[in-house]
Amino acid sequence: MIMTDSSRTTWDYEELNYIENTLLRHIKENPGIRYRELLRLSNLSNGVLTYHLALFEKSYRIKVDRNKNNKMTRYYPNDVPTEQTSIIGYIRQDATMQIISFILENDLCSFNEIVEHTKKAPSTISWHLKRLKEAGITSVQYGQYHLYHIKDREMVAEVLHKYKQSFIDKVVDNYTKIMEEL
Repeated sequence: MIMTDSSRTTWDYEELNYIENTLLRHIKENPGIRYRELLRLSNLSNGVLTYHLALFEKSYRIKVDRNKNNKMTRYYPNDVPTEQTSIIGYIRQDATMQIISFILENDLCSFNEIVEHTKKAPSTISWHLKRLKEAGITSVQYGQYHLYHIKDREMVAEVLHKYKQSFIDKVVDNYTKIMEEL
């Protein structure tokens, strides 16, 4: 918004700069962040956030991953390699991160071992494993038992090492906020 008073115009530019820097910082600190989470963290209105994200995308200041199957959009800093974005999207989900970590640590894992380790319902594990296989993160060796393993162990291990702690911190922070509100 341009106003005739030059001091007001300067303030508007400073405010825009602050909003942009804040959004870019949130995206950098939370690679793979979804729109709603970014909306909550930034305290911006829906329209203002949409406007700035569209500008960032058009100017290639961020990467945007739109998953057409489940209609989910995630935002990444530009320095995250494209081949790592899908892995990050999956490790941001607690159950999927547990599955990936377990398979990475134990290599060939049966379905029952994964269910036992995660303490999740078999149907939940089946759904997550199907998605991980479709994304090309895991593969299955068929035989007497279906054995699951990570396709690119080095890349997945690198992504987990690089980003896992920040995701764990976010889960702990969210839990703490919920408990404080009670």
